Amino acid sequence: MKIIRIPEDMQQFSRETRRSGKRLGFVPTMGALHAGHLSLVKMARERSDCVVVSIFVNPLQFGPTEDFSKYPRTFERDCQLLEAEGVDTVFAPTVEMMYPLGATTTVEVAEISDRLDGVSRPGHFKGVTTVVSKLFNIVGPDFAFFGQKDAAQVAILRRMVRDLNVDLQIVVGPIVREADGLAMSSRNAYLSPEERKQALVLQRALARVQFLVGRGESDVKSLIDAGKQVVAEEPAAKLDYLEIVDPDTLEPVSALSSGALVAVAAWIGATRLIDNVLLP
Repeated sequence: MKIIRIPEDMQQFSRETRRSGKRLGFVPTMGALHAGHLSLVKMARERSDCVVVSIFVNPLQFGPTEDFSKYPRTFERDCQLLEAEGVDTVFAPTVEMMYPLGATTTVEVAEISDRLDGVSRPGHFKGVTTVVSKLFNIVGPDFAFFGQKDAAQVAILRRMVRDLNVDLQIVVGPIVREADGLAMSSRNAYLSPEERKQALVLQRALARVQFLVGRGESDVKSLIDAGKQVVAEEPAAKLDYLEIVDPDTLEPVSALSSGALVAVAAWIGATRLIDNVLLP
């Protein structure tokens, strides 16, 4: 497995790959890999001839009081996992390489970036779209793979790709969960054993909404209230949002329709977690 750190070297590798007629699959990550990331790698391997995984903790998507400095960094372990999965190349640039002195250009998807996580994390999605745009330009993939857990991010990146005519296909993999239902996240490592149990309230809230929809409940406000009540029953949880939105625009829906997204975010102690489910 090749490890590339210099963007120009990555571009050269990608050009050679495309010239040879190979399809290039790309999985962007911030490292601290878990089974959710590896499920995307497996999808990339199935659809592509060459798989590139990036490992880059992007400072632009962290707010001034967020966890950039303590975000888990496990590069050697990550590389071992990726090599075992048959990844061809890891792209691991430094911050200085990605954002050289004097760089001022950013990419922002207006309006949609101010919904869901964008409300409590202003500027977060601007950081995401800027770095992903740069990564797409450097790696030049045919396919890019993202997880459904980051549903708001997926919607925004799809809009960016459409609006900027980026020549690639975004592929979304399902949420991978622990045996007890907790959505896998690199930030789960922050949780104490007790917080780990408390964090299951996010999945219980979503399950409650799903259950009520299955019973025939269709009033959006009633469904949201029921999900919020579940979160309120866990004293350790501080709700950020629980909303039912259109999965493409992230706008709140007034009536249930096929594929509506139920999204929740909450703090468990000092750790902010997200989860979601698509309604049938």
